[in-house]
Amino acid sequence: MELEKTSNNFNDPIPVFKVDPIMVLLFGILTCGLYLIYWNIKVAEVFNAVSEKEVISQPIAIFAGCCMPVNIYFYYLAGKDALPKVYEKTGELQKDQSTLLILLGLFFPIAAAMIVQGDINRLYK
Repeated sequence: MELEKTSNNFNDPIPVFKVDPIMVLLFGILTCGLYLIYWNIKVAEVFNAVSEKEVISQPIAIFAGCCMPVNIYFYYLAGKDALPKVYEKTGELQKDQSTLLILLGLFFPIAAAMIVQGDINRLYK
């Protein structure tokens, strides 16, 4: 029996995960939030590839979809460590959105996800 290996080579190309932020909202509502677990995993893959290191681990991405303190930590890492690398790759002005994402992640996580997805989509233009 051969085990499938997962790649931790952060020099791989950035995985394409371009979704309209409105679709993140709709899928999140239609699936009662289950889509956000999948979304967290895919976004963590993109962030890790852009940062060329593991910024958000797989367990954090999974538990962020169903556990509020981990959800807040996920958005903190996204705003503090990962999104600045995205802005650097896209040539945009560096901004710290960690406080905004933490507050939205606490009260309205789908809105935080929409903001993050909008910023990620700029990688693919």
